[in-house]
Amino acid sequence: MAKIKILNLEAIKNILKTHKIGGKLFKIAGVIALLGVFFQNYAFFFIIIPVIAVSAYTIIYSYVEYQREMK
Repeated sequence: MAKIKILNLEAIKNILKTHKIGGKLFKIAGVIALLGVFFQNYAFFFIIIPVIAVSAYTIIYSYVEYQREMK
């Protein structure tokens, strides 16, 4: 059987903080992606690079916050 991990209050705080900053960063990435309309030769990079960067930052931020709460 699969084990179910019950989240505690600290984990929920971490999730909320990560979603808050991730939401803001993804909105900024969306605005940057819109610049691809004006620079069609580089549109792929205006879309992919910000999304990958924001995704990586959000994952790292979540991990760092988790480690900080564990101490």
